[in-house]
Amino acid sequence: QVQLVESGGGLVQAGGSLRLSCAASGSIFSINAMRWYRQAPGKQRELVAAITNGGRTNYADSVKGRFTISRDNAKNTMYLQMNSLKPEDTAVYYCNAEIQALSRQSYAYWGQGTQVTVSS
Repeated sequence: QVQLVESGGGLVQAGGSLRLSCAASGSIFSINAMRWYRQAPGKQRELVAAITNGGRTNYADSVKGRFTISRDNAKNTMYLQMNSLKPEDTAVYYCNAEIQALSRQSYAYWGQGTQVTVSS
C-alpha cells in the first residue's frame, strides 16, 4: 500500500508564512510528478504548483513569487513554502503524486488534506 500524508497547515495572519509537507510511504518503486492542489469552500479544486522528479516546477499565476515547491527524493517528501500569505489562500491543501509501486503499477495518489487558514 502507498500512502501520502500532509502536515504543516494551520492558522496564520495575512503576510505570514507556512510550510507544508507531503510524505509518501509504502511499497514505492518510484515517484514521478508531485503536485499541490487546494480547494476553498464553494470552489473547485485547483492546481497550485507541480514539480517533476527532475525538479522542474510550475505554479498557478495566483501564487507565483510567493510559493515555492520542492522535493527531497531521498525522503519521498514534497514541500510547499508559502510566504506573503493572503486571506484568499485559505483552503484545504492536498498533495497528489504519480507513484509506481513495487508491483510496477502506477497510480495517482492523494493525501487527506491539510487546512490552511489566513486571517486578515
